[in-house]
Amino acid sequence: MTDIDVIIVGAGPAGLTLAAELSLAGVRPLVLEKHLVPRETQKASGIGGRILDHLRFRGLLGRFEELSSDPHIAPRFPFGTLQLDLTQLTDSPMHAMPIAQWEIERLLDAHSRDLGAEIRRGHEVLGVRQDDDTVTAEVRGPDGTYEVTARYLAGCDGGRSRIRELAGIEFPGTTYPEVNRLAQVTLPAPVRLLDNGDIDVPGLGVVHAGFTRLDTGVFAFATDPASGVTSLMTTENETTEYDDEEPLTLAELSASVRRVLGVDLPMADPKRLSRFTFKDRQAESYRAGRILLAGDAAHLLPATGTALNVGMLDSVNLAWKLAADVQGWAPAGLVDTYHDERHFAGARARLQTRAQVALRRGRDEADEALRQVIQELLQDEPALRRMGALVGHSDIRYPMPGSDRNALTGAFAPDLTLHTEQGTTSVAEFMHAGRPVFLDLADRPELRAIAQEWAPRIDIHAAKADDQPADGLLIRPDGHIAWAATIGESADTAAATMRDALEYWFGSAVGA
Repeated sequence: MTDIDVIIVGAGPAGLTLAAELSLAGVRPLVLEKHLVPRETQKASGIGGRILDHLRFRGLLGRFEELSSDPHIAPRFPFGTLQLDLTQLTDSPMHAMPIAQWEIERLLDAHSRDLGAEIRRGHEVLGVRQDDDTVTAEVRGPDGTYEVTARYLAGCDGGRSRIRELAGIEFPGTTYPEVNRLAQVTLPAPVRLLDNGDIDVPGLGVVHAGFTRLDTGVFAFATDPASGVTSLMTTENETTEYDDEEPLTLAELSASVRRVLGVDLPMADPKRLSRFTFKDRQAESYRAGRILLAGDAAHLLPATGTALNVGMLDSVNLAWKLAADVQGWAPAGLVDTYHDERHFAGARARLQTRAQVALRRGRDEADEALRQVIQELLQDEPALRRMGALVGHSDIRYPMPGSDRNALTGAFAPDLTLHTEQGTTSVAEFMHAGRPVFLDLADRPELRAIAQEWAPRIDIHAAKADDQPADGLLIRPDGHIAWAATIGESADTAAATMRDALEYWFGSAVGA
């Protein structure tokens, strides 16, 4: 018997998302974070892609929008040294919001605590051991060393994960010999900002906005004409190992700019200073017995703008499956599907970030030709839409039993506007509780009767949709469609496949 259900190591975005989702599902998580106080070191500078849809499904999107400096920023994103300009599309497959990572963590911390999660800061895990039923962590806290036991332990403790090491999980991949320094600053006189966004630098001349590739490295910048703030970055080939806790200084950034451009660039009023290296690694397994990995502990991606979002989605996928097992109704193998689905998703994220490496690091004429060809392709709507979905992680369709029967199965549920006897609502509103949902869109009482056999484990709703994609949808707590009834599908066929899906994902019928 344990006092808690799941130990979570690490209070970053992945760990806090997992704590919130577990708490919402009625499970008791304990978060152990080795740092005594939350860090305000600037890491990720925004949140975007599929995770925004999930936040809408939990009713949290508005709280993030309140924190963002521009919650409806135009969807333009760097891709290698190219630009993914999704403003050309009437409905962009990816959106993002600029929010500092420390603010994201602060919001998730408060949300997790509101739901009942316990978070202990200044508590470092020294060792773990497990048996068939439990996992025990040896912890050093402010008052000494102690042990805590739970049903599962999740390592959300970053790219240098101690939990991954203790679990004996291999982490193969590549570390690229480059260092990137990023800042938001103002460029005072004698630097001149030109009307077209370029800058005129004394001793050098005009530097074009965007990416400038030189033998000494890459210099990139863009200036917001409204605020006058310039976002700039340098990339240099360098093998120095930096401590993640050692902040970037303006002096270090200035020295890097001088090495790359060959002149001094006056900079003032730094709003953000961060340094990062690029690693391309993925854990061979996301599970070792009762120990699981999520976030950077499971994967490191060699491009910006992706890792935080993918890590939070790991936790969304994992939470309901652990909760089902802890509560005793999980079908055999349910927790194992976490590795199957999220390792696949992580490989997709690595695919597009590796492509960015090729576009970013190639330096000869053939590489320049490749960049030109890709940029031309991104002027075509189908290619642009597909690339936006890939970067935003919204192209993920998990393999599902019987998924050949309906194209919707495995995909993320569309946020349909729904009309019910109680009024107009949406799929997102039905997902706020974080529970499985069966949605009858065609008044199919025989399907509602089957779903009723799994009540109260799943929520059942009947509604009409303006744009009906199916006769019925069975939606998992993470928002992905476990089963769909094709419009007009016969009662016998729909009933048989629906039962199969219910048993596969949600166990035996209640009372069976």
